[in-house]
Amino acid sequence: MRQIGKQHGTAAKDKIIRCIGFYAELFQRHCHLSWSDVRTAVRPFEENVKKMWPNLHEEMKGVADGSAQSLVDIVALNVRTEIAFGKFSDGCTSLAWLTKDNAFLGQNWDWQEKQRQNLILLKITQPNKPIIRIMTEAGIIGKIGYNHVGVGVCLNALRAPGVDPNRLPVHLALRLSLECSSASDAVQMLEKWGVASSAHMLIADKHEAFGVETSAKTMQKILRDGLGRIIHSNHFLLPHPGVVDTKWLEDSPFRVDRMRELTDELNDGPAWDMILKLFEDERNSPASICRYELGSSTFGTLFNIVMDLKGGRVVVRMGKPSQVEEVISMTF
Repeated sequence: MRQIGKQHGTAAKDKIIRCIGFYAELFQRHCHLSWSDVRTAVRPFEENVKKMWPNLHEEMKGVADGSAQSLVDIVALNVRTEIAFGKFSDGCTSLAWLTKDNAFLGQNWDWQEKQRQNLILLKITQPNKPIIRIMTEAGIIGKIGYNHVGVGVCLNALRAPGVDPNRLPVHLALRLSLECSSASDAVQMLEKWGVASSAHMLIADKHEAFGVETSAKTMQKILRDGLGRIIHSNHFLLPHPGVVDTKWLEDSPFRVDRMRELTDELNDGPAWDMILKLFEDERNSPASICRYELGSSTFGTLFNIVMDLKGGRVVVRMGKPSQVEEVISMTF
């Protein structure tokens, strides 16, 4: 695992350094945390990851070695969701749609435009585990992606106070989900360990799909609706007793409703080209499914990913899917 991380760190060194700088400035501006404060907050997470998931800790060590950065800085990137109790988060809109003939999973990932230059695509090969492809921020070893046996994961940021360093950090939860051989196995793994903070993880394979809403105290599972869909954005859809959903993006319910409206209009059910088109929608712009960093909308869509889990194909569209800058096509 150290060697996997070292390859990541070496190849993405400049982006990792910029990524650390990006979050150092962000934590200071939005959370009034110096990077020294962040490093202190990270320690309990590092200790627990080292104890409970030593392979992931070794991989982060390798990233630090390869990029010539401190291990605690790399851990900070990987637990950025947990730092400051979720006082800031990235937004996005995700969709899983499974029918007899198709199994599609996809999302737009929305964040500050300046972070676009620090995105990377990882390919991770480990003995006796599925081959993984992840779209992520440099230095972070888990995020949105798929594995070669057809399990895919998407992420929606949620914001609820509370964090538990004894549970699995969100980005590492995504990574371990992709080391599973089915969506059900991934959900069982998350239920076993718990997740350290609030998030929604949309997990699917060619047969099943589950939305997993988490907080530092709770976990609720969303099942497919009558048409085989799960649609999510950036607020809790299920009740979580004792958890306060800050509903930090006023447009989040609109994006869920809009995706449902658009998919309702597909009378013949899902098809590849139409799934791609869904994520290009700009109704309610700039706070639309395809989002713009403009005015009160403080971040925009940086990439779109669509996975055909039955057909074994994946497309990543860099930039806004309505204004594609680069297309990365993959098969598994």
